[in-house]
Amino acid sequence: MFETITIETDARGVATLTLDRAEKHNSLSARMIAELTEAAARLGADGAVRAVVLTGAGESFCAGGDLGWMKEQMAADPDTRGREAGKLAWMLKALNEMPKPLIGRVQGQAFGGGIGMMAVCDVAIGALGAKFGLTETRLGLIPATIGPYVAARMGEARARRVFMSGRRFGADEAVSLGLLARSVAPEALDAAVEAEVAPYLSCAPGAVAEAKGLLRRLGPPITDAVIDETIRALVARWESDEARDGIGAFFARQTPPWAG
Repeated sequence: MFETITIETDARGVATLTLDRAEKHNSLSARMIAELTEAAARLGADGAVRAVVLTGAGESFCAGGDLGWMKEQMAADPDTRGREAGKLAWMLKALNEMPKPLIGRVQGQAFGGGIGMMAVCDVAIGALGAKFGLTETRLGLIPATIGPYVAARMGEARARRVFMSGRRFGADEAVSLGLLARSVAPEALDAAVEAEVAPYLSCAPGAVAEAKGLLRRLGPPITDAVIDETIRALVARWESDEARDGIGAFFARQTPPWAG
């Protein structure tokens, strides 16, 4: 039984995987990360599932890392931080390599880890009015474990526009960055997602899975070594004075020293 996500599969074999912590803007807690990893394995192995729609309950798609999880990392030792960062990294890998089409239905906001969740989708459709940002550097952190997927989705040149600055941007710019395939009015979001799902129902499921696997091998390599490097980079950044100052200022509702 899942506590932080839901999965509903219709008669056609289209599964909707919903981040279900609406009161927390679907922020990624340790429990949610574990459940998403399990969900990716289950859906990937389910022969009845033809396609998966990834979305969030309530007003937001995914606001990034859970605040309680962030507090725990502040107090944790490097080994614990490494294990926790690893769980997020391997969850993203599981979704990225799931042998089913993964279509993102994005509304409200997506920050930090939420951008990573969008980047592992095969295609993502966003609602106009949604706000996005790789906001880690505002806290003295870096978008490390999500980095390989963001770079693969946007390409380095486009990613440089938003990867380090922490600035927020809207749905139309997310399209220009390659993060979203399309942006549509909120009331048209479901129809736009359905238009992405429907063609897969005319395709051979095994061929779709093998084509996706081949494309991943042809694209930028996201190997275990690359993932391990991102984990080490994040753990090192957690140890920095900037991270301590930035996260401390965030929880104290103060301005970090570099933003004065």
